[in-house]
Amino acid sequence: MFESLSEKLETVFKKLKGRGLLKEEDVDVALKEVRVALLEADVNFKVVKDFVKGVREKAVGEEVLGSLTPGQQVVKIVHAQLCDLLGGTTGKVHLAPNPPTVFMLVGLQGSGKTTTAAKIAVLYKKEGRRPMLVAADLQRPAAIDQLITLGSQIDVPVHSARDTKDPVKVCNDAIAIAKREGRDIVIFDTAGRLHIDEPLMEQLKAIREATHPSETLFVADAMTGQDAVNIASKFNESIGIDGVVLTKMDGDARGGAALSIRHVTGKPIKFIGVGEKIDMLELFHPDRVASSILGMGDVLTLIEKAQKEVDEEEALALQKKIVSESFSFEDLRDQLRKLRNMGPLENILGMIPGMNKLKGVKVDEKEFVKVEAIINSMTPAERNNVNLLKGSRKKRIALGSGTNAADVNRVIKQYLQMKKMLKMFKKGKMPNLMPF
Repeated sequence: MFESLSEKLETVFKKLKGRGLLKEEDVDVALKEVRVALLEADVNFKVVKDFVKGVREKAVGEEVLGSLTPGQQVVKIVHAQLCDLLGGTTGKVHLAPNPPTVFMLVGLQGSGKTTTAAKIAVLYKKEGRRPMLVAADLQRPAAIDQLITLGSQIDVPVHSARDTKDPVKVCNDAIAIAKREGRDIVIFDTAGRLHIDEPLMEQLKAIREATHPSETLFVADAMTGQDAVNIASKFNESIGIDGVVLTKMDGDARGGAALSIRHVTGKPIKFIGVGEKIDMLELFHPDRVASSILGMGDVLTLIEKAQKEVDEEEALALQKKIVSESFSFEDLRDQLRKLRNMGPLENILGMIPGMNKLKGVKVDEKEFVKVEAIINSMTPAERNNVNLLKGSRKKRIALGSGTNAADVNRVIKQYLQMKKMLKMFKKGKMPNLMPF
């Protein structure tokens, strides 16, 4: 989402870092460029004004201009200011001391409420909790059908009542059922409109006053830019919200909503949708997003994703195979599967420091499928001994995987290169992975 902004900020800071000494006028010139970059990213004008003012106050001090690395000091200040702008610390999600915890999702029609409700259910189900979804959008039968479909996909019960027009009753009944069945998370998917109107707000107020949710979350499509910020403010003024969920953060919008919404509404961003898949919802970490914007990567999120896919025993087993040089095609296939499960590869690359320029590069996922098909077409003996793969065997593998001999040769070559690289790691040498 922040690719364009990141590139522009990187250009500004490169100029600053290239100067041995930094004068106050140098900072002013740089901040003018930062201001333009933020405005072009659709960040709220008042937010930009306050942001630049805050950075300038800290950057023109004697301890910065007189330091050995003044350019880097300014980048550090901008990073801290970005963190503050995004909320400072990770927004705490309040769980009720006496279950169930009730999440009430509000927002305009088309913002992604229904899908987000299912994603939150998946998130807490992975933590061992027992969620329930509630179809409280009685205006659109299709919304009820969609939630029931999503619930069946993730094996989470959905409470719905097509024979009533009272969403308050539906929500109260759902809470009673959750208590009876031991469901500790209840998620309301409420009605939306194409625009804000009084009947909608009255309905949402009635639900909130009757059920006292632990979290009332405004769901906004990050692609809508400043409109999302303005609508969030109106929802907060009318019914009161506890936080924000930004969907489609993996899109190609300019990022203005994400950078403005916390400052304008005073409410933290608590979750972000980072992909279309039902498990692609994450807690929002301001410091990590700030680092990503400034091209510093997001190593902590990368580690967390890897830990979800690889447990300690698997990691130790893989380490032993690397040491004993017995890394096989089966191991390669398993690692590729885990890598795919971590999310789109271009997003993963963007989390590695210094590789932010590669984020947004489209990776053909079909190539992963092709590699797996080739490995699956090998016999167990062939997967463990690359020397067996001669001409006739390659033809059989190509035929069995629906590929050609060139594809098979390419996979074998990539495998051998990986084995060579792992051998260098074993000897304590760091191979040069960069083409420069």
